Amino acid sequence: MDSRLTFVLLGAAALALAGKPASAAKLFHGPVEAAVLEVLDGDTFLAEALVWPGHAVRVNVRIRGIDAPEMKARCRAERAAAERARDALAVLFGDGPVAISNIAGAKYYGRVLADVTTADGQGVASVLLGEELVRPYGGGRRAGWCG
Repeated sequence: MDSRLTFVLLGAAALALAGKPASAAKLFHGPVEAAVLEVLDGDTFLAEALVWPGHAVRVNVRIRGIDAPEMKARCRAERAAAERARDALAVLFGDGPVAISNIAGAKYYGRVLADVTTADGQGVASVLLGEELVRPYGGGRRAGWCG
């Protein structure tokens, strides 16, 4: 095959593939074991996940199904609630790894959205909901935390 024709065909294939963005709705089912590097707030943490042998990725993970008070609060009550939720999440994680599953890219500001389970098998969202530190969240507009 003529090298120019090969170049044109490869270029056309590359353009065709580039025009199709990856769907944010696709899930990577996992689970993937991850180390918790930092708890950012009551529903988000920085994780380092081993995705392939010798290859780790650092990513902010938003826990599916919950909404926590924001650290950048609109009132003192929200800030205090945000600190309680963040601290409880850190205690729940402890020193062990977590398992993240049903991982999806989404609208969450560079984070992934995932189900998270502690090293001893506890569903993180369920525990935080049970302790009334967070609210259920399925997307859409969130309720405020300031009265």
